[in-house]
Amino acid sequence: MRSAKTLVFCLCLVPALVLVWDSVTGGLSVNPIEDITHRTGDWSLRFVLLTLAVTPFRWLSGWNEVIRYRRMLGLFTFWYASLHFSTYIVFDHFFDIRSIADDVIERKYVTAGFLGFVLMVPLAVTSTQGWIRRLGKRWSVLHRLIYVAAVAGVVHFLWLVKLETSEPLVYAAVLSGLFLVRVVRRKLTRAAGHRVPSGETPATF
Repeated sequence: MRSAKTLVFCLCLVPALVLVWDSVTGGLSVNPIEDITHRTGDWSLRFVLLTLAVTPFRWLSGWNEVIRYRRMLGLFTFWYASLHFSTYIVFDHFFDIRSIADDVIERKYVTAGFLGFVLMVPLAVTSTQGWIRRLGKRWSVLHRLIYVAAVAGVVHFLWLVKLETSEPLVYAAVLSGLFLVRVVRRKLTRAAGHRVPSGETPATF
């Protein structure tokens, strides 16, 4: 199991390593800052969808061990989102807080992205076993914010691209499908007279 986790961890690092390699070898586009921003944003979206897909995949496949990778995927979601946000702050605005605040207020795609990132911060902070014990049932309630963060991320991408909407619409379709699986399973479980297991409710970090 440890070797499998190590393998998954290394695979999660691949996009970042490819980005570093392209940065060093000149493999980025003519606008490297924009390229880095887009790539890190794309991967944060992909990882949040992977995180949300873990529990439905567990239900459909019966492979319970996959749940062990959910927290790792969630933390990599936050890591790539942090790289995305840091690139925006450092290279786009050079730490100009007033300019960043104006952007967040005036540009709705920035507002959506900022909201999604802010919502992920408490999820990453409380991802440890210690916080799970401290918060008890409130931990599951808190970690439902991952759904809102995922929606905000997809909306951020959709509003950003404006015309070329095919990619964000694919993400939106995948996210909708994951939500649908959860809703259907919840209804089937209740129809069968069973309680929905509390530990399976949020797709968490």
